[in-house]
Amino acid sequence: MGMVKADKIWFNGEFVNWEDAKIHVLSHAIHYGSSFFEGARCYKTVKGPACFRLKDHMRRLVDSMKIYRTESPYTIDELVEATLETIRVNKLDSCYIRPIVFRGYGELGVNPAHCPLDTVIAVWGWGAYLGAEALEKGVDVCVSSWNRLAPNTMPNIAKVGANYMNSQLIKIDALAGGFHEGIGLDTSGMISEGSGENIFLIRDGAIYTPSPAASILRGVTRDSIITLAKDMNIPVIEQPVPREMLYIADEVFFTGTAAEVTPISSVDRVKIGDGVRGPITEKLQTEFFKIVSGKINDRHGWLHFV
Repeated sequence: MGMVKADKIWFNGEFVNWEDAKIHVLSHAIHYGSSFFEGARCYKTVKGPACFRLKDHMRRLVDSMKIYRTESPYTIDELVEATLETIRVNKLDSCYIRPIVFRGYGELGVNPAHCPLDTVIAVWGWGAYLGAEALEKGVDVCVSSWNRLAPNTMPNIAKVGANYMNSQLIKIDALAGGFHEGIGLDTSGMISEGSGENIFLIRDGAIYTPSPAASILRGVTRDSIITLAKDMNIPVIEQPVPREMLYIADEVFFTGTAAEVTPISSVDRVKIGDGVRGPITEKLQTEFFKIVSGKINDRHGWLHFV
């Protein structure tokens, strides 16, 4: 997946050329994973480009820093405005948004406190994360041999660079086995999430999804889909979900900023439902895309126009 370069990157309050947005090789983040980041999207709508739940993403970024006793150099509103300005400067009508705050070059000890905090916002064009076809046909996934991080080891609610070494193990393991994606279990053997997506199961017209206690990242898209399901009077049950429920579910799907709403056609080579996108998944997916494209009323106030 090649990266489509933009012209400018917002770097500590100034715009720099894409090629000049560089850091020192002895920056703390490279050695110890001390970075806090987000993934958000700006969609092309009928009324112009609009960011999806941008303030919620920036709030989570600041929350991630707070969990690690780190004070954000910028307020949520300042980060939102900087993002909008970055999209304007790059003249993009749709893009992926990557804000990241990291410990830069200072000294190389485990203690991060003596290293400066650098703040960067980059935007670039990016399509469907698991492939355009996946949104309709679904993806083949496996349950990974790697567990998600145990509680009280590293906080899963924080979206930090270091956590994604665990995600990488799940992802590369799945790809090596010929799957699109892997699902991690929590340390009690219950379903947690994918390498970068939350997971939902549908059985007899009700939606089941792991609760935040299952070592999940509390996804913004996850929250959006729960809200849309409730709008449609579809019951949503957050509870511990055993692995075997995947195999007997009528439908299973992933959610995430990158994955959006992606159906799962098989788990461990066991066909889910009819092996294609199911009706409830399609209903939620259609509603989600109508809102983010501005085709229907943004009734929850999720769009932030550029």
